[in-house]
Amino acid sequence: MNEFIQLYGESTKTALGFFWKSGWAFILGYFVSGMIQAFVSKGKMTKYMGDADFKSISLSTLFGSASSSCSFAALAAARSLVKKGAHFVAAVAFMFASTNLVIELGILIMIFLGWQFLAAEIIGGLILIAISSVLIKLTYPKKWIKETRNKLEEEDSSMDDDFNWKERITSRKGWHLVGQKFVNDWKMAWEDILIGFTIAGFVAVMVPADFWSALFLADATNIPSWLVTLENAVIAPFVAGATFIGSMGNIPLATVLNENGVMFAGIMGFIYSDLMVPPLVHINAKYYGWKVALYIAGIMFVSIVATALILNSAFSFFGIIPESAKVVQEVTQFKIDYTFWMNIVFVLVTGWLIYLYKQHKKEHGASMNMDMEGGGKFKKVAVTLFILINAVGISLFIYSTF
Repeated sequence: MNEFIQLYGESTKTALGFFWKSGWAFILGYFVSGMIQAFVSKGKMTKYMGDADFKSISLSTLFGSASSSCSFAALAAARSLVKKGAHFVAAVAFMFASTNLVIELGILIMIFLGWQFLAAEIIGGLILIAISSVLIKLTYPKKWIKETRNKLEEEDSSMDDDFNWKERITSRKGWHLVGQKFVNDWKMAWEDILIGFTIAGFVAVMVPADFWSALFLADATNIPSWLVTLENAVIAPFVAGATFIGSMGNIPLATVLNENGVMFAGIMGFIYSDLMVPPLVHINAKYYGWKVALYIAGIMFVSIVATALILNSAFSFFGIIPESAKVVQEVTQFKIDYTFWMNIVFVLVTGWLIYLYKQHKKEHGASMNMDMEGGGKFKKVAVTLFILINAVGISLFIYSTF
């Protein structure tokens, strides 16, 4: 019993350590995202996203990388863009970029895995978008997409698309809107972060390395290496889906996988699979219908596996496959270093942004909130459960320490 109490307490400490290490990065990322959302018009973006050519897809990727990393926000934004006239291929490119190429995700990967994985994430993200775009062009279900567009056009659009960014960026209202976007992003993302970091903490402490070795064939000496690589790339999206973790919550768990010998192809496949978790597939089904939602999931799966294999082959050929030297226990330590001071600075930034949010709410009410779906009742129950798990864990850690 004492051993279980210690493990439980250590798991919670590790989960909190993950958040401690990345807290300032989240705030910085969502602050930048809030400014981009407030000062860049999505409505005007669609003027450059109406085709499925190289220019349109490239600009969609750029727009996506400059948007919010919240998975639910990515789906909602993509739907709004399709509604405004963006081509379906361009909207999917935007959706992939907004969850794989955003600044806050890059900072997290740098912190938890190192710059080599960050470089791989950027290169692979571009490959992923290129492959998915080609696949959609080759298999484009015109009838389904036409039905989807007709359905979306019947809905009311709440997207703000007419403003002068130069006037807005120098106005009080514009910065109030930055605060509103920042707080709204946190409202959408904190549940995924809570669930993801808690799962990562408990997995890091309680799941033995042998489990990951068996699942990803890490110690399989009698199986050809190419087959192990393929198995890692194929199974990673299913492991990601089983965690129910969104885009920002899966990086700590990727660190756990890396520490336990999972191959490079498996780790990258896991990171790219953030949009394949069941709640997000279900949200796409609400937006577009089940046929299109499953079609998108299928395109994602094939693109993710292909990207992971291409990355692994290319990096192996050049002898640059990244091997993170960071381990979970080192990453999650509480100590006075740059993380401590960065967290203090960005707590102050958060206070200022919350003040701006309150000013926006006071003057404009609840206007300009993004129209999107959440995780439903199941997720609310899960969040309550995970809050309770952490509260009990903190108590047990304090108990086991004294």
